[in-house]
Amino acid sequence: MKFPRQHTLKEIAELIDSQFVGDETFPILGMNEIHVVEPGDIVFVDHPKYYDKALNSAATIILINKEVECPEGKALLISDDPFRDFNKLTFHFKPFQRSNQSISESAQIGENTIIQPNCFIGNNVVIGSNCVIHANVSIYDDTVIGDNVTIHSGTVLGASAFYYKNRPEGYDQLLSGGRVIIKDNVDIGALCTIDRGVTGDTTIGEGSKLDNQIQVGHDTIIGKKCLIASQTGIAGCVVIEDEVTLWGQVGVKSGITLAKGTVLYAQSGLGHSTDPNTAYFGSPAGEAREKFKELAYIKQIPNLIKKLKQQ
Repeated sequence: MKFPRQHTLKEIAELIDSQFVGDETFPILGMNEIHVVEPGDIVFVDHPKYYDKALNSAATIILINKEVECPEGKALLISDDPFRDFNKLTFHFKPFQRSNQSISESAQIGENTIIQPNCFIGNNVVIGSNCVIHANVSIYDDTVIGDNVTIHSGTVLGASAFYYKNRPEGYDQLLSGGRVIIKDNVDIGALCTIDRGVTGDTTIGEGSKLDNQIQVGHDTIIGKKCLIASQTGIAGCVVIEDEVTLWGQVGVKSGITLAKGTVLYAQSGLGHSTDPNTAYFGSPAGEAREKFKELAYIKQIPNLIKKLKQQ
């Protein structure tokens, strides 16, 4: 998430009431999670396990809960609770905006696009030309939709990320300030839920087709010409490359990459990145041909036991 203008290290430190290490005029352009940071971004880290990863990332401002040596060319924001202060920044730069009408006056809707009754179109939403948005679709703030897109009833675009910190008093949600981006020629079925990014974008690539009742987690990127069947659940921060097929009731773990041409057969649970143009099956999922061989061997076990008893 980029800020509307460049800020200084001192300005941001004052916003969150933190100490800082570095030149007070050090430039800050935005804030992002570790997997999408760029120079000029703030990244937060609150666990020693991830200190080195954050300090050595592309981010040039690290919001951290320990005084450490500052890497050359970077700056530190020292906080007793980086998670809390990252939320403060999100709330400051991307506050919740109340809507008073079904279709916001700030929404931009292209030519020949049809919006059926009982839809909600939030603030700063952009919808391209020749789209059909069926009844009871909710499109939250800042969503961007391309041309020739069809979205069926009951789908929700832009809900908050499922991202929580476990505190003694309960779960604390990381606020979502990102967007949902739907490219051209995408079809989305009924009752799908596509969460916005925490600071970046959740993206559905050009020409991809989603069946009914699919969940796509925050910051996930789906490539071009993908097919995703019903009741599939995709966690956050997944990268799905072009021409991937996910059949029904597939589950995909967060933070992995599905290479181009991957196929996941129905009811598979994937917990690792995949190889290109390879089919997978099972839970945990493995290369499909090997999994089918394993199932064939398992079917032979009763006969083997029977023969052993006869000996």
